Amino acid sequence: MQNSSRSRFIDLSSAVARYTFVSMALHLVWEVLQLPLYTLWTTGTPSEIAFAVLHCTIGDALIAAVSLTVSVLILWAMDWPNGKFRQVAAATFLMGLGYTIYSEWHNTTVTLSWAYSPAMPTLFGIGLSPVVQWIVIPVIALWWVLRRTRASCSH
Repeated sequence: MQNSSRSRFIDLSSAVARYTFVSMALHLVWEVLQLPLYTLWTTGTPSEIAFAVLHCTIGDALIAAVSLTVSVLILWAMDWPNGKFRQVAAATFLMGLGYTIYSEWHNTTVTLSWAYSPAMPTLFGIGLSPVVQWIVIPVIALWWVLRRTRASCSH
């Protein structure tokens, strides 16, 4: 691998890792805060609740990482975040949000893996908290990666 190719790969890998890490931290906070919107909050044991938070946070991190990686590959944006930032960000955002909507519907309607408490606002049977989660968190995490990339380029 040539030095410039290696450098671009390292930049891309670092950006994906930063995005995933920031996403995971924010998703952990969101998962904890939205617990009362699920029936598990009142029916689950402390260990079941802790497992659900861990499971969902890891799942969110995987969705974030895969959405970004697939977006980079589909758009052939190997110099991301320095190039094609908006296109990759939009694709990443849409993939994560789309998967979340599907997953919420599937898990609450088809497999009944979890259920919403009466406190969860819904639209067409889909919980709004996880939808808003997958609007807010990717935007913040992508902004943070862009900010960090610009800061490192200016030094």
